Amino acid sequence: MNETLEVIRSRRSIRAFKPEQINEEELKEILEAGIYAPSATNKQPWHFTVVQNKKLLNRLSESFKELARKSEDDYVKRVGENEKFHVFYNAPTVILISGDNTNHYAAVDCAAAMENMLLAAEALNIGSCWIGFIAYLLNSEEGKEYLKELGIPEGYKQIHAAAIGYKKVNISKALPRKENSINYIR
Repeated sequence: MNETLEVIRSRRSIRAFKPEQINEEELKEILEAGIYAPSATNKQPWHFTVVQNKKLLNRLSESFKELARKSEDDYVKRVGENEKFHVFYNAPTVILISGDNTNHYAAVDCAAAMENMLLAAEALNIGSCWIGFIAYLLNSEEGKEYLKELGIPEGYKQIHAAAIGYKKVNISKALPRKENSINYIR
């Protein structure tokens, strides 16, 4: 089977990471995969913020949980109340992707960059998990204090994040795919 297709089929969301930091060369490869993603009219409306500071990651997680506990959404509220939950699953590296507010396709373009990075991580046998919850904090009034600390440029909105690290466990079996999700017109 083609190596790229094998990586696509074998990638799983990893939520258990070893504590050691990924090496710099692997991180560069993952980020480069992100910047080579397609984007509408090649605007490349993304900005990547790499966070490897454990104290900051823990503060972000606690601030998210504090905000989540106030949510009217029952699921989000339960997540915030879970003492063991860490929004980044204690990954040693987190990559935040922010998108240019003036670009109508920023969310889609940043999603393409995210998927490229997740596949690159898998190709390097590094675990990853797409994290959506952190946008709940960083795009809120309570999260504004973090934007400067994270170096998110003015005029950009935090859209996606990835937890990255060496896998503590290997998950190889994919859940069954939904049936009847393809329609052909020939």
